[in-house]
Amino acid sequence: QLQLVESGGGLVQPGGSLRLSCSPSGFTADYYAIGWFRQVPGKEREGVGCISVSGGTRYADSVKGRFTISRENAKNIAYLQMNSLKPEDTARYYCGAVRAGNGPCTYAWKVYRSWGQGTLVTVSS
Repeated sequence: QLQLVESGGGLVQPGGSLRLSCSPSGFTADYYAIGWFRQVPGKEREGVGCISVSGGTRYADSVKGRFTISRENAKNIAYLQMNSLKPEDTARYYCGAVRAGNGPCTYAWKVYRSWGQGTLVTVSS
């Protein structure tokens, strides 16, 4: 199973920003869609958004306009830029990868096969 490594989490005040990174380990993600997800204890993993092979993005309504997903294939890395953070954004954030064509991506977590260990984001004053 392919592995990914997330980084960039931490403690931030409400209204602040963080940028998370997702680095595939041992494979090149050019032909993979990347999804971002989050999970709090006791709840199901929630899709935040995704970026397709061709760079198209989709977002959950809860983060639309605040979060931005991007990828740099030359560096084999993807990002989740989070702005205007709210306490309810507190969660462990994961990235996932799934082999895909050039069509739109999905942020349904059950579609993804490769995961990282996650990075914790805490939004609190």
